[in-house]
Amino acid sequence: MEIDLRLLKKKFPNFEKRMLKDMLSYGIIKEIPEGTEVIRYGQYMKMLPVVIDGVVKVYSQYEDKEFLLYYIQSNESCIMSLSAVLNDTPSRVFALTGKNSVIMMFPSKFVKKWIKDFGAFNNLFYHLYDNRYNDLIETLNQVLFEKLDKRLYDYLVEKSKVSGSDTIKITHRVIAEEVGTAREVVSRILKKLETNKQIEQGKGYVKILK
Repeated sequence: MEIDLRLLKKKFPNFEKRMLKDMLSYGIIKEIPEGTEVIRYGQYMKMLPVVIDGVVKVYSQYEDKEFLLYYIQSNESCIMSLSAVLNDTPSRVFALTGKNSVIMMFPSKFVKKWIKDFGAFNNLFYHLYDNRYNDLIETLNQVLFEKLDKRLYDYLVEKSKVSGSDTIKITHRVIAEEVGTAREVVSRILKKLETNKQIEQGKGYVKILK
């Protein structure tokens, strides 16, 4: 994927021209296959990823448990990674590409400078912080107040929206890891959703019907 000033202006219309030129000068463009680790748990963030095209899934980790926190989509970055960059602390999350993605990586020293020098760059992360905070509140509401079958269905619907397809290529094991429950529980709930004609499922896929 060719990235030039015109493309960056289209994707980040509020960014100052000097900011966009800096992005082209100092950014490292990477085309990363689906399922590749982009951010490692515990690493010191020397580079900040910004998704130009594709999807990145961000997870929390506790002992041997993993939990999907949020998606980073086109024209977005990871607020947790920014925090690690600005504070020179290890990453508290890890992230994998959800599909083939194009990502620009920016050295931390420039990110720290841009946060101070460019208001539009700063505003991008305020906006992302607000979105992630709302995601967190929604997740807490689901965990505390909604039944697991509704939470699982909502998760599948959101995953469908992110992928742009009603058919999601995924296994019961991966769903269980991302939702934070047992694979057997996921299989039982998916069977119930299938009986209710909310989904169709087969080996390695789930399709949203309504």
